[in-house]
Amino acid sequence: MNLEGKVAIVTGGANGIGRAISLALSAQGATVVVNYNSSETLAISLQEEIKSQGQECLIVQANIGLFEQATALVEAAVSQFGHVDILVNNAGITKDNLIMRMSEDDFDSVIETNLKGAWNMSKLVSRYMTKQRSGKIVNITSVSGLVGNAGQTNYSASKAGLVGLTMSLAKELAKRNINVNAIAPGFIETAMTGKLPEEVVSKFIENIPLSKLGQVEDIAATVIFLVSEHSKYITGQVIRVDGGLVMG
Repeated sequence: MNLEGKVAIVTGGANGIGRAISLALSAQGATVVVNYNSSETLAISLQEEIKSQGQECLIVQANIGLFEQATALVEAAVSQFGHVDILVNNAGITKDNLIMRMSEDDFDSVIETNLKGAWNMSKLVSRYMTKQRSGKIVNITSVSGLVGNAGQTNYSASKAGLVGLTMSLAKELAKRNINVNAIAPGFIETAMTGKLPEEVVSKFIENIPLSKLGQVEDIAATVIFLVSEHSKYITGQVIRVDGGLVMG
């Protein structure tokens, strides 16, 4: 799945799933623009790792939930490399709580980053993709956006919104040869899940048919498929990478 000559922007690309996606894109020959908001140290180390492998990498700090900062990110990418071929909307935050205890700011900030940020980036990048009549957009949603999760009314709403955004955008951009799809990860092993008590993790695994946690590389591999020529007849789809957790 050769991606040489392609320029990819990965939001939230310095840590966890985003880092795995950035590395996978680079390994396939793409030039990667890694966006981060607060993980500067991780972004710098990722840039050094990618460059040590002979690939180009630009890191850009931006809160993509703010339109002006998202604009600066896209403009930096185009200024440096001349075009954008791939956008992976991966940036996301959680501020979990039961609705009776959740503040309005907790709701607004999650929606702003997870949903508005993806909308901002898609709007900005689509301008370039429509002109070149090609492009791939992948939105990282969640199984929480498909079936809901107690204590995550903000997060689940934002991820469900990404599903609707994916399908609407796929219909808008199809005639310009731009594919828009989404990936819904299940319970993925990350630094965050590594902090959970063993009994909590075991309880989650009981509900997963494959009886194990997913790896960040599982999500990255699916991204690579969706941005390659092998997926040229796939658009408007949500691919669940969840070990069978959600079916139907």
